[in-house]
Amino acid sequence: MDEKTIASRIAQNRDFMKSSFGREAVVSDQQKLLPQPPLVKEAQGGKQIPLTRDFSQVVTEHDYVKLLEERVSNRFYADTPMTLDQLAFLLWSTQGVRAIRGKNYAALRPVPSAGARHPFEAYLAVSRVEGLAPGIYHYLPMEHALELVKEQQGMAEEIAACACNQKWAAKAAVAFFYTCVAYRGEWRYSVNAHRVMLMDVGHIMQNLYLSAQAVGCGTCAVAAIQQQRTDALLGVDGKEEYTVYMAPVGVRDESRNATGTQKLYADV
Repeated sequence: MDEKTIASRIAQNRDFMKSSFGREAVVSDQQKLLPQPPLVKEAQGGKQIPLTRDFSQVVTEHDYVKLLEERVSNRFYADTPMTLDQLAFLLWSTQGVRAIRGKNYAALRPVPSAGARHPFEAYLAVSRVEGLAPGIYHYLPMEHALELVKEQQGMAEEIAACACNQKWAAKAAVAFFYTCVAYRGEWRYSVNAHRVMLMDVGHIMQNLYLSAQAVGCGTCAVAAIQQQRTDALLGVDGKEEYTVYMAPVGVRDESRNATGTQKLYADV
């Protein structure tokens, strides 16, 4: 790519980051009174694994300030498998449904979303989680359950490959993949939807970071993904639903994570 093309692309991308609301008169499908898309992706008929809602034993750190102080991008994971209850908490705290507003108009979740559209779905590539066979799973937020998409061995290598061959990702117990069902946001915001949907997935990821820290795990967000390979792995079409973000997660290897850190201020 030549310098002129790079400069043009940078200018376009900067403009995309700016608010487009109010620039143009756009009538959304919601304003046209077209049918609202479903709040969530329905189960596809695979085996369902119910998840606990009792997190009293799984959350080991309740001090919010400490969570903020200790939250880091974590690339070092122990060989210890994650428990299904740890996984249940991470799924609920990022994508769970607390309540439904109106006649299935909006889902209220632990994370904010523009217009309460919540356009993202959570998929898991499971390598080492107690009680789960290695493979691909889809989270069903209404049921608070996992649905098996397919069993598959060699998930560690597949996770690393999806992360553009970042070898550390292969050590994760599970990788979270967030796919965007674009029309959920477009129905309400039309051409203005895509910038705010990217903000939404940032909200999700921050909850994942803090929740992982609270249950003795760690994560590192990954934007550098192999798009076609990842979409194919998850079984999404890459057009109406496509992967945007991923996050390998595992039990923290404290022997590695305790090194190389330094507080920037003294306790008073």
